[in-house]
Amino acid sequence: MVAKHVRWNGEVQPEAVEILEAGGGMVVSPTKVGYIVATTDLAGLERKFAAKNRKRNKPAVVLCGSLDELRTLAQLNPEIDAFYEAHWNGDILLGCILPWSEEGKKYIPEGAEELVMDARGTSCFVVKFGVPGENLARYMWETHKQLIFASSANPSGKGNRGLVEGIGEQIDGEADLVIEADDYVASIQPNETVETRYEQGVMVSMVDADGTLVPEQKGERLVSPAPVLIRRGLYNTEIMELLAEHFLSWDYRQGMYY
Repeated sequence: MVAKHVRWNGEVQPEAVEILEAGGGMVVSPTKVGYIVATTDLAGLERKFAAKNRKRNKPAVVLCGSLDELRTLAQLNPEIDAFYEAHWNGDILLGCILPWSEEGKKYIPEGAEELVMDARGTSCFVVKFGVPGENLARYMWETHKQLIFASSANPSGKGNRGLVEGIGEQIDGEADLVIEADDYVASIQPNETVETRYEQGVMVSMVDADGTLVPEQKGERLVSPAPVLIRRGLYNTEIMELLAEHFLSWDYRQGMYY
């Protein structure tokens, strides 16, 4: 029998692959900012929401293991694409609120729409979230064209402090597998303590109030609507610098969650 708690092997975790390939699985995996619950289908998503006691109007994020996957799933314009690529090349965790492409919608598990997108039909598409999960997301996409959806691995509204013991008894009990790598999480913010480290990534909205993609700015000033930073987090300074580099107009509205 496979142990429920395993140490991250530094590559694609075979136990996680086996569970997710079987369907309905729920895996806890380390990221740059702590632990997440990862699932691939409706049954797994239902289990995740129940284990977290999470409201169903707070959709899971989409973990993209490659730029190819991101470009297939989400609506982008050339400026947003270049913005993502800069973060990819810099290994900077980034999540942006975007509409799904028509092609991308084909990969959403049947019946799971309300659990992975908001009422406007948008989701948060995340890149460079940490090697353990990136390896898994890339494998599932390249091998099966399956997506990985995730939320933080802790009771809703509480952090796990980047410690596997912080995921809580309920999630620990419900998960099929827990991949442990407290040392990896700590290595991302080596000068911070458990109390001061960021526990989330920056989130930028690339849509207007109706969920329509913001227009290209093409070097013009005062273009509106524009990108909005709606949640500060890890790499906050670097991401604001890249926003200023790629967009002449953007806004900061901490807490303006979608």
